[in-house]
Amino acid sequence: MTSNDVLRRLRYTFDLSDSKMIAIFGLADLEVTREQISCWLKKDDDDAYKSCSDTEMAIFLNGFINEKRGKKEGEQATPEERINNNIVFKKLKIALNLKSEDVLEVMESVGLNMSKHELSAFFRKKGHKHYRECKDQMMRNFLQGLQKKYRPSTDGKEAYVWD
Repeated sequence: MTSNDVLRRLRYTFDLSDSKMIAIFGLADLEVTREQISCWLKKDDDDAYKSCSDTEMAIFLNGFINEKRGKKEGEQATPEERINNNIVFKKLKIALNLKSEDVLEVMESVGLNMSKHELSAFFRKKGHKHYRECKDQMMRNFLQGLQKKYRPSTDGKEAYVWD
């Protein structure tokens, strides 16, 4: 998945305003403008669309961790230059303080049953014999499960489902 897709889904799931997103980037020591946020959130076919770089996404996720868990003392985490679904998955798990059982519940809520061993393979270091790449469909399922958990429907209708 692209960083822009993940950013759009997180914004919707956690109902993040432009100013809140700017503040989250600020928690990881990056100043961004409302215009940058707007361009990142546009659909791919929009003329004003701008791609969110891997480093900018890593900074947002580090800021999201700081927002949800509190900023740690001392030096902040260095943002990755290259980011993939495994890193996004791991950072969201940390930010939301999810244990393996919680992640498995989130996945079950969208009809995906998996074992703890299958899940732990996503969080291993690349090169480890049990490492498993987190494919786009798995990331979509996780983000959709988070949406069900953190943005439940309030009017009795089904919450918006991303394609």
